[in-house]
Order: sequence, then structure tokens, then C-alpha cells
Amino acid sequence: MKFLRFTVKNETKQGVIKGDEIQEITGDIFKEWDYTGEVYSENEIGWLAPLEPNHIIGIGANYVAESDDLPEQGPDMPVFFFKPNSSVIGPAADIKIPQAIEEVKFESELAVVIGKEANGINEEEVLDHVFGYTIGNDVTAPQYFHENGHWTLGKSFDTFTPLGPVIETEFNPHGAVIKAFHNEKEKQNSPTNLMIVTIERMISYLSHVMTLQPGDVILTGSPVGAEFLKEKDQIECRIDEIGSLRNSVIKAKQPTKV
Repeated sequence: MKFLRFTVKNETKQGVIKGDEIQEITGDIFKEWDYTGEVYSENEIGWLAPLEPNHIIGIGANYVAESDDLPEQGPDMPVFFFKPNSSVIGPAADIKIPQAIEEVKFESELAVVIGKEANGINEEEVLDHVFGYTIGNDVTAPQYFHENGHWTLGKSFDTFTPLGPVIETEFNPHGAVIKAFHNEKEKQNSPTNLMIVTIERMISYLSHVMTLQPGDVILTGSPVGAEFLKEKDQIECRIDEIGSLRNSVIKAKQPTKV
């Protein structure tokens, strides 16, 4: 099932896609929800990020170029980082480059949406706690990475986490292909089996550090091929079974103080 958030006449709504229709729903998608009876077509709506995340957690350097490059054992302590909710935008919204720099990096990723509280779970239990999957673009300004290795500032600017277009609950993450098209030219194309840290391991690991809650979003890493975006560029992140996340790039109007 494909869940989405959207606007109609400036009113925010939730829905599911059935065929060519968007059927409005009400309630909590992680608990109880029901249909309202209202139906819309795609040309009647404005797309939003498919959820308002509880937390956003990313993992760094999680793909190799070829299967022969996979290590026998992943890192003992994977590199995780947080992204603020204020960085989230939806499909068709603009990615804003900070005034002080000329370019930012795109990173097309599979994003996992947690659906059930997870604390200290084993890898075998992980998928039982997943609600569904969406597409994320972990936009990054490495110019703002701290010299000591801190990534927070470079990951945190407004608009730096496009998500969408839907949350797909009937999706098999194993063997799915993550793609990115920069100005319509393919730049990323990798199956998820090139991940160094698997989805099961990363979520199990995180659950032993913090309690994961419904609505938490886990960005699972970006394949080889990510490049820089400039003003007026277009970026499309695609996972065929979920859809396409397209965004344009503009320059932020307000001066950057940092």
C-alpha cells in the first residue's frame, strides 16, 4: 500500500493510492486509520513529504562499487548522524543552496520508516518493526563538515532532506535498485546488496543505543556516484517500486551567517 501526504486548496491531507485514485484517509497510519470517502486525482493535489518524521537518522559511507569490494565483516561501530526535521521537504519542492557556497551534494537513498517501537531488538526482528519504505535525498554541504569529522552542520540546512513520494508498505528492500538522475543523466545505479551495513544490522544496532519510535526515518546510505548540484539543476532519486523523488535547486535568498 502506498501512503502519502498532500494538499488540496491549502489543506493538508493523508491518503493512499489505489490505481489512478488518491483516496483520503484519517487517523494515525501507525495505529488506526480509515477512509473518509473523498477521492482525488493526481492533478488535483500538491505533493508533500509522505510523513512528518519523528527523528531522522542517517548512516555514512555504506556502499561499495562492486560486490567484490564488500568486507567480510562490517564496522564494529557504524557512522550514524542525525538530521533535523526542519530539513524535510517533499517532491517538487526546491533544494536551497546556502548563500555562502555554490554547490551541494545529492545522495539518493532508500529510507526506512519505523512503524513499531524498537528497543534492543535482534536482526531477525527488525522487519517486524518496519512500517514501510520511501526515498530520501541526503543533501549535503561538505564545505560545512568540521575539521574534526563532525558532519552535523553540513547535513542540517533547511531543505536538505527531500522525502517521498510515498511510503510503500509492500516493498522488498533486498535487491532493490537505488538510482539518481542529475539533469536527466544517470549518476547512481546500485542494488541494495552493495550495502556494507545491512538494514537489519543498522536498525538492530540503533535499537540498542536508543528506542526507535513509529515515524522515525532511517536513511540507509548512498551508492557510489553522488555528485554536486548547482543552482538551476534538477535531481531525481528513483526506486522503481516506490517512485521518483524530483527536486529543483535554487539559491537561498537569506544570507548565510555561518
